[in-house]
Amino acid sequence: MEENKQSMIPKVLIGLAHQLGTEVKNGRLDIPEQFGSGYCTGFVFNEFIRLMIFDYQLREDIVIDNPDAAIAERMILFKFQHVLTKSVHVPPDQQTPSVLIVTSRLNSSLVIPIQRSRAMINIEVDATYLKGLFHSSQKSPVLQGLLENTQPLFFEEMIFPALQTIVDQLVSETIDDTFALFYRRVKSEELICRLLMALEKRDENQLYALNGQDIQTIYRIKGQMLEHLEVPPVISELARSARMSPTKLKRLFRQIFGNSVFSYYQAFRINEAARLLKAEGLSVSEVGYQLGFANLSHFSRVFEKHMGVKPKKFSTAQR
Repeated sequence: MEENKQSMIPKVLIGLAHQLGTEVKNGRLDIPEQFGSGYCTGFVFNEFIRLMIFDYQLREDIVIDNPDAAIAERMILFKFQHVLTKSVHVPPDQQTPSVLIVTSRLNSSLVIPIQRSRAMINIEVDATYLKGLFHSSQKSPVLQGLLENTQPLFFEEMIFPALQTIVDQLVSETIDDTFALFYRRVKSEELICRLLMALEKRDENQLYALNGQDIQTIYRIKGQMLEHLEVPPVISELARSARMSPTKLKRLFRQIFGNSVFSYYQAFRINEAARLLKAEGLSVSEVGYQLGFANLSHFSRVFEKHMGVKPKKFSTAQR
């Protein structure tokens, strides 16, 4: 019985516990006070799917060997970030909750860096197992490319409220021990299913193999663009900063984020407008001008298109 319980704990969690001079109890590793605070928890549901939840802060970074490097070669990683709404170990920020979806060609590693602060969820799923759940005739090029798991691919999806609800249930729901493991597996698979449904809607006809440098560059450009929401992006300037052709920049940006540069920027700008109206209590005109809308009627139309309601009505409903 004890051996069976051990097999349900990810080996990386056992290795981390050993390095910290402690042990994993009921799938949970509590960080010893001398090393930091918080916890890691993990479950191997079966040979096809495993879950890890990290919510901790360490006094220093740690690097450990990856005991499951061979297994990682067939796994697709779903990395949820900024989704642990009750975390106290990582300072809150304004970053949008999202999930990174990564094939093993980018994810497989012989060592694992354990960073000082983490508040995230990792779900790994066997690509062959996932592929067997779909009829090939119904697969989109994006979904097909992901499930083949032969190219280094990397996608990001935003976490919308319905998905955040499932994340909260996975992390916080109190379940009787009899059903706890089954419940976590069902919620993990529900998250993966909804994300694959979102990926299936993407309209790219061709996927391009990615490398770490390209991904870092696209994320740097995204950060640069979102740092000044009052200034609409200019593709030629972004491409020059990225040292890419405009065509390559637009192509890789859309592949990673599922949207064009301007559409992504506009959606983010309106989400920020909603946050300012709700959390900061600013007026519609203050928010519009702060975010670079010279024409408030145009701001109102764009806001309604994205949020389904005019900004004034949205602002009133938040009070």
